[in-house]
Amino acid sequence: MTAANSFPDRTIMASRFKAECLAILDQVEHMRISVVITKHGRPIARLVPLEAEYDQTTVGSVHLVAEPDQAYYSTGEAWDADTAAD
Repeated sequence: MTAANSFPDRTIMASRFKAECLAILDQVEHMRISVVITKHGRPIARLVPLEAEYDQTTVGSVHLVAEPDQAYYSTGEAWDADTAAD
């Protein structure tokens, strides 16, 4: 449950959220509900309505917590294409 209302959060799978994102955003705004998004049965995010008097920009409110992309895509091995053929 959220502080905004006394109803339990609505829970949906990430695949359904992806397919119905805009409609879900409209429900959150108009019905003032929150939605917990799950992936493989594990909660990963909560979508909540902004307060009516919220006047701050959301720019800069999200911060990257992952390592740089190289950590995800690098094998740590040298590739033939990386070595210059002289």
